[in-house]
Amino acid sequence: MTYHYKTQGTCSTEITLDINGNVVSNVSFTGGCNGNLQGIPRLVDGMTVEQIEEKLGGIRCGRRPTSCPDQLAHAVREAYEASKQTA
Repeated sequence: MTYHYKTQGTCSTEITLDINGNVVSNVSFTGGCNGNLQGIPRLVDGMTVEQIEEKLGGIRCGRRPTSCPDQLAHAVREAYEASKQTA
């Protein structure tokens, strides 16, 4: 299932990802810092929702209470919960 997540509090504006069970792939960001947003998808490809939440959840960007990695942790959880509703 492909899922689109509107970010909050970050330079990126949207995260698109595929979720199959609890495994995440094909992550892409719209907007944000180009290098980070190329690296993050490569690092998390094939990881589970729980692994992504554990590694990226709670990361802050400067004084902001969130970051692009933290928003990805939120996005994968939301996508996972939505995929259970459609199953």
